[in-house]
Amino acid sequence: MNESSNAAVRVACDVGGTFTDVCVLDEKSGEIHVAKTPTTPDPIDGVLAGIEAAGVDLKDVVLFSHGTTLSTNALITRNFPPAIMVTTKGFRDVIEIRRGTRDDLWDTYKEMAPPYIPRRNRLVVTERIDYAGEVIEPVDEAEARELVRIIRKRGINTIAICFANAFASPVNEERMRDILQEELPEANISLSSEIMPEIFEHERFSTTVANAVLAPVVGEYVGRLGERMAEGGYTEDVLLLHSGGGVMTGKGAAKFPARLAASGIAAGAIASRFVAQTAGYENSISLDMGGTSTDVSLCDRGNLRITTNWFIEYGYPICFPSIEVLTIGAGGGSLAWIDGANSLRNGPQSAGSSPGPACYGRGGKEPTNCDANVVIGRLSDQLAGGAVQLDKSLSEEAIRRVVADPLGLSVQEAAVSILKVANANMADAVRLVSIGRGYDPRDFALVTFGGAGPLHGVALARDLSIPTVLIPPAPGVTSALGCLLVDIKHDISRMYLSAVGDVDPSDVDTAFQKLENEGREHLSHEGVTEDNMFFQRHIDMRYLGQWRAMSIEVGEKITSLDDAVALFHEEHGREHNYSRLEAPVEIYRLTVTATGNTPKAEFALHELDSATPEPFDKRDVVFDENPQAIMTPIYNRDNLKAGAIVEGPAIIEQLDSTILVPPGLKAKVESSLTIVIDVPLAQG
Repeated sequence: MNESSNAAVRVACDVGGTFTDVCVLDEKSGEIHVAKTPTTPDPIDGVLAGIEAAGVDLKDVVLFSHGTTLSTNALITRNFPPAIMVTTKGFRDVIEIRRGTRDDLWDTYKEMAPPYIPRRNRLVVTERIDYAGEVIEPVDEAEARELVRIIRKRGINTIAICFANAFASPVNEERMRDILQEELPEANISLSSEIMPEIFEHERFSTTVANAVLAPVVGEYVGRLGERMAEGGYTEDVLLLHSGGGVMTGKGAAKFPARLAASGIAAGAIASRFVAQTAGYENSISLDMGGTSTDVSLCDRGNLRITTNWFIEYGYPICFPSIEVLTIGAGGGSLAWIDGANSLRNGPQSAGSSPGPACYGRGGKEPTNCDANVVIGRLSDQLAGGAVQLDKSLSEEAIRRVVADPLGLSVQEAAVSILKVANANMADAVRLVSIGRGYDPRDFALVTFGGAGPLHGVALARDLSIPTVLIPPAPGVTSALGCLLVDIKHDISRMYLSAVGDVDPSDVDTAFQKLENEGREHLSHEGVTEDNMFFQRHIDMRYLGQWRAMSIEVGEKITSLDDAVALFHEEHGREHNYSRLEAPVEIYRLTVTATGNTPKAEFALHELDSATPEPFDKRDVVFDENPQAIMTPIYNRDNLKAGAIVEGPAIIEQLDSTILVPPGLKAKVESSLTIVIDVPLAQG
């Protein structure tokens, strides 16, 4: 691709379970192109193969950003080295007792996943700090050195130190760390007071344990990736996307690896926001529908919602800030089935990539959403530019046997019904992140991407009264694009439990300054210069006596808390449908987001062309509006220039996705090559 020695490109790579997606931005032209290669057993091989497939010379890469499922998969599969947890005597079983809740409230026989560190490796020591941070009992050094002997005998080098009340004072944890480092200098140690200095032992311990067990996995991976990138000629830092919507250098990722556990889904949300803002929409809902699942997120006035309580496996929370994404089992490979009450269901079971949908001809016998789309003509007889051939007769046989005959429907009626159930499931997910949070979907644009999303976008918009559907230029690799759009970012928080009426604003300002100094140290460690550092302050507030808090952004200088309290009342009323203006408000936590700006390049915008596009084919397609198939023109998206208008009914095909344009609607290609479909609201 790069013929000139002065070529400069930015490369983003998103490693998924099946494919590794690569997105390349040419700094000079602003043009983007993509590549897609199979994910390999060693993900680094797939990353380098994807870069090669994109025609990129690593010597020309000025920025490499990487989203990965490495941490996620390691926690799910428990594929990490054994670790030790050192905790206060009496607190050994906190991470196993958890909160006493269940993933499925009604299934008392369903076993919970075991803790990441088994009980025999959870060791205790005598120490005690009170709620205010006063040392009641220092670390018993004789016991501590006996623990060192045990740890050395077991040959374990990964250690999590989790002491009660360490959020109030780290001195005992730090002393324990010093003893361990004296005797075990090669040990990789995570301190709860450093990882997450917040109240609630289970959440703090759980986050620290997840961070500890992932440290050797991520540390080894980023080290090897950096070396192999350098061997190819790349001279800059390898940046890794974390759950909070920023990137970390390899050093940061090795220290806080649990922040990578939601890396992949964060990339899609970030890219969706960018696509919407480029098209002029500050409010957007992201719908990323792949082969197995659908990820839904919401962006309000340019801000993605953030959560601080999420998990990979239920019962083991990771409390680093993360973009709030709701994932449901609805994808192109989701199975249609009949339940015991003879009702049609869809997912969460999936055909996966092997054997895959019935139409793949690889042994799959159960009908999927992909099969339904093939039967009614919305998908052609091939995918990925011909790499995957589809057999319609196999789809028809599966749908007839599993759905049509049991319900007394024709195969076509059954296929339409399968897709309607899938759409209803996804619409419910969108309602949860919008209406369930106090947002009106009519105020948002729906960004649909992933390989399957653009087939379902208009149907969901109609169901939810969303007026606009946006489809990115490369829907199937949009998550990789998100890795190009982020800055280095760290979130630093501290507990600050006090009623607002008892607080001196200057004390709050001083506390924020300390957090900013800590953030400044993190960014400096990662090579960010002072003039590229920016800081955002948030106060988590709640009504006195409540448990959960809401995060309220505040200004750079705290001279009064009145505006923050007023905004808290407003946000509480929006999300929970009530506010109590007379009730006392309590500060729960202070958070600083420390951002190190990375250089940004301009994306190319294209001149609008009024030329009328020509279809390359036609076929019968069934739309929701009419049970009868309609002869529908088929367009190649690569041939649609900016300014083109495609009138429905139409199908727009491209390498990584297929777009459905129902009768009466128009698909317009914007200057950014995003397709916009306006969806009139139903009358009555």
